[in-house]
Amino acid sequence: MAGAVYRLLPALGDFRTLFLGPSLVTLIRWQIQGSPSDARPTELDAELQGDPKLRVTEFPSGYPGAPILSGRVAELVREEFAPAGSFVPVHVEGAAPGAYVLFLVESIVDCLDTRRSSKPKKTTGEVKKAIFRPEAVPSHLPAFRLPEYPGGVYWTSWATTRLTTLIGPDVETRLVWSEDPTATPHPNPWGF
Repeated sequence: MAGAVYRLLPALGDFRTLFLGPSLVTLIRWQIQGSPSDARPTELDAELQGDPKLRVTEFPSGYPGAPILSGRVAELVREEFAPAGSFVPVHVEGAAPGAYVLFLVESIVDCLDTRRSSKPKKTTGEVKKAIFRPEAVPSHLPAFRLPEYPGGVYWTSWATTRLTTLIGPDVETRLVWSEDPTATPHPNPWGF
């Protein structure tokens, strides 16, 4: 099976999502400043968005660097995902403790082919067209971040399959890159 890299986000659907607000600033600051341990988020606060009559998805955050999972899903993948990061509690008013957790991806991997990829955006580091060096893609990890774009989480094939199997159609997968030359990457993987 050819290696591939994805971006995951909530699919369009009739469900509620989470808004991180000020907690997102704390997370982004930690990601951009080179992961200093004293600034590492230990918990986040979030608010539910959407019609209160609707259910909440098990992948409720579309922020590129803030993959939030339901507590159920986090427990099922905790051991498998541990090599790439840790799980941080997300407090949501009205939700039970442990209902949501952030998968804090700590692995930063230098695997981007900078000559063949688009230039990172100056403000965020976002790479619209990413070409990876196949031998450097950390296929043993579930997810990773790039030094060029520390605020974005990239998912490997097996982790993408694992999460889509557990969550179902509530999660959208966007192909960022594949070793398979017949595969077509999403034209704007980081857009909404």
